[in-house]
Amino acid sequence: MGELAAGKTAVDAALFEGKIPALKDAAAAKNTKAKENIGLSSDAQDAVSTSPRSNLLSKVEIKGGFLTGAGTGSITGTVGGNANTDITGIEISQNRDNQGVWTCTINKKTVAGWKDKFAPTGCTVGTGS
Repeated sequence: MGELAAGKTAVDAALFEGKIPALKDAAAAKNTKAKENIGLSSDAQDAVSTSPRSNLLSKVEIKGGFLTGAGTGSITGTVGGNANTDITGIEISQNRDNQGVWTCTINKKTVAGWKDKFAPTGCTVGTGS
């Protein structure tokens, strides 16, 4: 999903600059890293937002080591908003490992209208919790 893929470059840039990828900017407190907005949210939340910029998502979230500026973590979006109701509720994640390699996973949960053929090329589809 292109909406989340765009955040990968912003995360890489933030980490390269020694900053913490976030959904809003924040100055660094003493002995901490500054937060860099990766541009996926239109509200002022650090790690979870129910106001994503994409009208195809109902929620966007930053997870894992990204929250401390580590090189591993994920950007996860919950499909909703103006997306087809058959796929509303699935979660799409862009996951970064400690080598800087990104992978895509889709948690189709129990979304009745989901078909694996909907998955973007290169995404792994599962039914995690």
